[in-house]
Amino acid sequence: MKEYLSIKEFAKLSGIEQTTLRYWDDIGLFSPAKRDPENNYRYYTHEQIIAVKFITVLSELNIPLRIIADIQEGRSPEKIVNLIEHQERVLDREMNKLREQYSVLHARLEMINYGKYISNGFNYLYGARVLGDNTSTEGVWVDETQIVTLERESRSYVLGPPNDWSGSGEQFYDVFIEFCKAAADLRINLSLPVGGYHDDIKSFLNAPSEPNRFFSFDPTGNRIIPAGKYVTGYFRGYYGELGELPDRIAAHLKEHKLKAKGPVYTLYLLDEVCIADPSQYLGQIRVAVS
Repeated sequence: MKEYLSIKEFAKLSGIEQTTLRYWDDIGLFSPAKRDPENNYRYYTHEQIIAVKFITVLSELNIPLRIIADIQEGRSPEKIVNLIEHQERVLDREMNKLREQYSVLHARLEMINYGKYISNGFNYLYGARVLGDNTSTEGVWVDETQIVTLERESRSYVLGPPNDWSGSGEQFYDVFIEFCKAAADLRINLSLPVGGYHDDIKSFLNAPSEPNRFFSFDPTGNRIIPAGKYVTGYFRGYYGELGELPDRIAAHLKEHKLKAKGPVYTLYLLDEVCIADPSQYLGQIRVAVS
């Protein structure tokens, strides 16, 4: 067996790129066993594969090289345990952040796609969306002009604090800003879809543009919108501009002899995230019925 390996041979043996080995040598982290005095070529021994493992294990844990360099000469089980436990906490925070980002991506994608389906219209059959055209006689045709009763799955959410509309000339924007200020303390992620929450149909019809609270569609939320039948309608417009939809929902409930129960939820499917013109935001109102 050869006593010394070239940098190319050692790179192949160790699985570490030659450029990485050169960099580690330059910063004094891991150096070759010897250098050729004439051409300055680097040469390594087989035994160095053991020494380099310390660096590769810790660097794969995303521990900075400067910390690895500081600890390698005086390392001990206690120091390595402390280092790994610290890195474990760092990775926990990163994974929590990734999970939050995934939740936002998933929720936004779901809302935007649903908003696109509503804009184009679809058939709703046996509790499921069936893409098609309005010439089909099967199921219920759903688009943004319709008020329909749909079977909805349960959803988790986080409820914000009570809104205060008592100020003289209080505007929707002013009250919403107060909710945004409180969101951080309540651990509400404002990147998730946010909507308006009325305690019941009465408070909704009395003041459709003044929700009792705001809520966030958070999959880790501690509240549940239960599965069941919901009268659902859609509108175009800026936040708080619901147009004639509240009156149309009231008329629909009366005409079909439906009794509203529980809260009324207003949610924007297409908002500033995907539409530049506020007048074209697409909102949804739904309330459970029996």
